[in-house]
Amino acid sequence: MRALLISCALAMLGATSTLAAELGQPKGTVILSVTGAIERTNSGEAAEFDLAMLEEIAGRSASMRTPWTDSVTEFEGPYLDALLEAVGAHGHKLVVKALNDYSAELPLEDARDFETILALRMNGETMSVREKGPLFLIYPFDKNPELYNEKYFSRSVWQIREIEVVD
Repeated sequence: MRALLISCALAMLGATSTLAAELGQPKGTVILSVTGAIERTNSGEAAEFDLAMLEEIAGRSASMRTPWTDSVTEFEGPYLDALLEAVGAHGHKLVVKALNDYSAELPLEDARDFETILALRMNGETMSVREKGPLFLIYPFDKNPELYNEKYFSRSVWQIREIEVVD
């Protein structure tokens, strides 16, 4: 009986792990690809996300001043750390790439140590490419005023299309 219970528990654990490890398929337009040192993919060697998939990832809404906006602006989107957890990222740095091929390198700790978000919305509206969308990497300037400097401004990529996780 004990062996049966243990084997049932292991089977359930395996099924749960498998379900948690799988990424769904985007149904809408893909707006983000995560590549590199990741464990979970849904398109070849990449993990691709549409807007709906990104909205399902834990995140936050934050109102703050930034160098790129004229007044206090509300940003909303998933935590970068939660996205990296969803794809099983393991590495030391991220290369965040924009639609215009601009890229910035940042240590993986920026996602782990700060409540960095991939903003999908600005002032409640989905961001167009013209408005720095579809995704804008926002540091928690509202919670950590010491981040309000050129070092973190240069890492705050907008019009993000891809994040490469580097081992």
